[in-house]
Amino acid sequence: MNPLQAPSGRSFSEEAEKHVQSIAVATQDVDTGAALVAGMSGDLDPDEVARVRRKIDFGILPMMCTLYWIQFMDKTTLGSAAILGIRQDTHLSTNQYNWLGTVFYLSYLIFEYPQNLALQRFPVGRWMSINIFIWGIALACHAACTNFAGLFVARFVLGMCEGSITAGFMIVSSMFYTRTEQTSRVGYWFLMNGTAQIISGFISFGSLHINTTGFAPWQWLMVITGILTLITAVVYWFFFPDSPTNAWFLTPAERAIAVRRLKENQTGVENKHFKKDQVIEALKDPKTWIFAVFSALDQIPNSLSNQRQIIVTSLGFTALQTTLLSCVDGFIEVATIWTGVMIVSRIPNSRAYVGAVYFIPALVGVLMIEFLPWSNQIGLLFGIWLVDIGITGFVLSLAWLTSVTAGHTKRVTTNAIMLSAYCVGNGLGPFMWQTQYKPRNRIPWIVIGMCYVICPILLLTIRFILSRENKKRDAEPVNNDFEEVYIEQVTADGKRIEVKVDKEFLDLTDIQNRDFRYVL
Repeated sequence: MNPLQAPSGRSFSEEAEKHVQSIAVATQDVDTGAALVAGMSGDLDPDEVARVRRKIDFGILPMMCTLYWIQFMDKTTLGSAAILGIRQDTHLSTNQYNWLGTVFYLSYLIFEYPQNLALQRFPVGRWMSINIFIWGIALACHAACTNFAGLFVARFVLGMCEGSITAGFMIVSSMFYTRTEQTSRVGYWFLMNGTAQIISGFISFGSLHINTTGFAPWQWLMVITGILTLITAVVYWFFFPDSPTNAWFLTPAERAIAVRRLKENQTGVENKHFKKDQVIEALKDPKTWIFAVFSALDQIPNSLSNQRQIIVTSLGFTALQTTLLSCVDGFIEVATIWTGVMIVSRIPNSRAYVGAVYFIPALVGVLMIEFLPWSNQIGLLFGIWLVDIGITGFVLSLAWLTSVTAGHTKRVTTNAIMLSAYCVGNGLGPFMWQTQYKPRNRIPWIVIGMCYVICPILLLTIRFILSRENKKRDAEPVNNDFEEVYIEQVTADGKRIEVKVDKEFLDLTDIQNRDFRYVL
């Protein structure tokens, strides 16, 4: 057994050496919440836990929902601007317009892992606020662009900065909420995408009626959304917390409760120390790559976000009607995501099954679009709306990945891989929509249908693998390797003491910790 050593390299007191089969670790190697709750024991008061959870909800959920509404509205302004004249005013060809949708996700992809490393290294709230501020400027600068090159640069910067948001929210959700709570909370902030479509529709409608010489409606849209983003950045800088260990709206005692209630996750809060072995484990873990393939295939149909209004216009609806009909898209997304996460929250271990079921109406929508006559304007429109329901599976997968991955560096790495695959799917999707396929776009719709057949199969495959692993661990003997682990703390009077750290706060990965059980 290795001798007990303090982080400084000096031996602990003789009392510490009396521990049998004990291990001493440096504070940086354990979770940031370890020092806050080390040595604490006893059961938590359920009423106190519920009260602290409510404070967390009020403290962060409104800001998370607002930002996710802002970020989705911002990246879909290109689709809204398409019917407000941006293609004509900047002389965009169909291929150039598709590239503007792709470059956003290309930039997102390039900077996704660096963004995740920065989110681990720096305070999460401050890092996101810096990115929000830069992308607000980039969004407003769209209004000054007169050609493809200018828009290309602006969209590139937009993708670079927005890559921090979903990754940051996945980390924050795992830091503040238990595994049973994460699915609903991720659903709450993700369904703001639908809200964004509704509000963006009204903003586009208002922009369409702004008549100013030398400044087109699409330019007003960019300026208005850019200003909203800049305001959000300022709010985040001052009010968004970085961790439950320093959340401004919690008292010191409430912070300890907030951390202790996460023990059931067996994932801790966070660890600022980069661990190479956890990166390697993430790369070798099969579920990492199945989630990634699912993410890529599920996001190829998301290219509809920039094409939907063009398609609806081609059905014979006016620009005004198309703008208002986009609000229905948002309502459907809100309703389906909300019902999906509510079902999962009430039925244990149902993530894969619920996600798979929600692909069925999306497939029906694809079939309607493929086989209904082009003259059936209303039927085709309903088909497009049904396709939106497929997004629910992706929302559930985001929360699922976070709850089945432990070890902060590993979680950061798996998040980055999944979101990089998300970028690949979104980057490839726009190239389906070629001029020669219009107006029926049969080839793109066939591709979307194939994606929606494979995606539910992947979700069920992940469930099978995780269920099998849980049964394997149930049959294993109890592992006590990490039961006696201690860190050094200095008391108020300067005395150096050794404090026991629970296994849940050792920053172990889900593979290292054999007591970890995967939620299904």
